[in-house]
Amino acid sequence: MHASRKPLRMKRPVLQVALDITELPRALAIAEESVAGGADWIEAGTPLIKSEGILAVRALHEKFPDRTIIADMKVADTGTLEVEMAAKAGASIVGILADADDAVVEEAVRAARLYGVQIMADLINAKDPVARAGEIERLGVDIIAAHTGIDQQMKGMGSLDLVRSLAGTVSVPIAVAGGIDTGSAGEAVRAGAAIVIVGGNIVRSRDVTASTKAIRQAIDRPKAGKAVQVPVDEQIREILMKVSAPNVTDAMHRKGAMEGIVSICGDVKIAGKATTVQTFAGDWAKPVEAIDVAQPGDILVINNDGGTHVAPWGELATLSCVKRGIAGVVIDGAVRDVDDIRKMKYPLFAKATCPNAGEPKGFGEINAEIRCCGQYVRPGDWIIGDESGVVVIPKERAYEIARRALEVRKNEERIREEIRRGSTLSKVADLIRWEKR
Repeated sequence: MHASRKPLRMKRPVLQVALDITELPRALAIAEESVAGGADWIEAGTPLIKSEGILAVRALHEKFPDRTIIADMKVADTGTLEVEMAAKAGASIVGILADADDAVVEEAVRAARLYGVQIMADLINAKDPVARAGEIERLGVDIIAAHTGIDQQMKGMGSLDLVRSLAGTVSVPIAVAGGIDTGSAGEAVRAGAAIVIVGGNIVRSRDVTASTKAIRQAIDRPKAGKAVQVPVDEQIREILMKVSAPNVTDAMHRKGAMEGIVSICGDVKIAGKATTVQTFAGDWAKPVEAIDVAQPGDILVINNDGGTHVAPWGELATLSCVKRGIAGVVIDGAVRDVDDIRKMKYPLFAKATCPNAGEPKGFGEINAEIRCCGQYVRPGDWIIGDESGVVVIPKERAYEIARRALEVRKNEERIREEIRRGSTLSKVADLIRWEKR
């Protein structure tokens, strides 16, 4: 048995802000804004510690001596050494991996008692988290964190069900982390969380103070009720309409963008599933027939075999799409009747314009895999298009990529705000530091 410890007592749910960024000056500024918004605890996130070292913990402690500082070390070995480092730098709580060997957990706990700090054990990736929570509580940890990692969140996994499973099975406080926002923060408290850990939805916000206040309010006055389950396709479409085509290519590691294609009607946007069409040299039979095959909200993606001397698409086909509720059209080829189509402000993307009409010969296929503007497209793949271009998202990863693109957008919003305040992109990104040597 370990020496007795004084259990944590909290008058109200704690809001912990996780600084999961890599630049210390930015982290300190964001921490200051979050404290102004009501953050109780400030976490030096694992990316920050890996980037800046244990000095990041010391800097946070010196700047916020009245706040609890957490060092999210994710200790997996050398429990005594890493806890000692964090404690001497000013951390009040040190994060370890719950799945670390028992010997590591025991050493971390012993060191914590010696240096007067607390241990938070992170259940991320634990195979049997409820069983492991009971084991590490007996080993002496002070807080158990129900945590879904960022990559898992992108695939739709969450932490609230784990909090519910843990509630009542352990006596130490439960922390929750992983995609928490104003909508889920109150639900987390109702589920049994005493500590609500928020990262991206605060630190990547344009207005960190306002976002912190909103989550603080949701925690302090959680509303009863159950969240409505929205079908996945609706979630994907809703997210894609919030982000840009560049956001999506960034989320896909600069992949998926079609080549040589532009928006015919300027400032329009599309997001939907692909109905694919293969045709040849202006044969407009299959493209027009596909209008009747596609479902409302779908996007026609047409390969005209790259020819731009004759158009397989025009104003009458566009009008048919409008009446059928087809969300947009993408053509590896030319279009005509552009003046009429622009009056409709219809989302039409093509390689060129050409007044020559083709003939309805009936060659080709509908809903077969095609190659369009350099990208392979299958029926059901997701398409997003705006003035920057068109991107193809593999259907198997559509939800994940949409979520990642949303994180890209949030990060850009924060950077944009810092530039407005007088910084520059080079300074915010710390380009010189990260250049390859």
